[in-house]
Amino acid sequence: MADKIKKSYKFSKHFYDDAITQGKWWSRLYFNLLWGGVDDNEIARRVLSWIPDDFSGKLLDVPVGTAVFTTAKYQRMTQADITCLDYSQDMLEQAEQRFREADITHIKTVQGDVGALPYADETFDKVLCMNGLHVFPDKDKAYAEIRRTLKLGGGLLACFYIAGEQKVADWLAKTVMTRMGWFTPPFDSADDVRRRLEPYYDILDFHIEGAMLYFRARRKV
Repeated sequence: MADKIKKSYKFSKHFYDDAITQGKWWSRLYFNLLWGGVDDNEIARRVLSWIPDDFSGKLLDVPVGTAVFTTAKYQRMTQADITCLDYSQDMLEQAEQRFREADITHIKTVQGDVGALPYADETFDKVLCMNGLHVFPDKDKAYAEIRRTLKLGGGLLACFYIAGEQKVADWLAKTVMTRMGWFTPPFDSADDVRRRLEPYYDILDFHIEGAMLYFRARRKV
């Protein structure tokens, strides 16, 4: 499974940004079919708006991907201590190039696995997880590691595909995206996500648009 994920993102590295930003006609069609017409750019903007530009704590971005949505935001977050982690070295190299071109020097990039984060308990003030939780092979480990490394009272911000909202999206996720290695079942429904969060977090925002969920939650003290 791990090799399949690496190969899939290596294969897609030259068109990944167009796909998720709807920069081409085919990517707009993809979003209409998979996400139910949801604008990923707008959802990314809303999620990132939950982090103030003058945030001065420690932020973990996992998976950072190519940083196509976050570079401009991180350029403004000059007081933050930001760590960007991704399993795919190909994605990480594109993010690093973006940061260099934007002259961003306050970010550490790390190739690693969300299921075994190389950080001590309660390291981060915020964890940002955009377009990641439908990809992670072991979702139990991913949620556990994110929670372990997030400080008490810290914030978890996320957006990702959820099952059970759009029939076409569910079919594509199971038959196309999974086969290509871009998504990894099993997929959570909105209720599944709430059950994962509620014992450990106060849910501050919880929104569903098309087949995408985005939320912010605070780890319970």
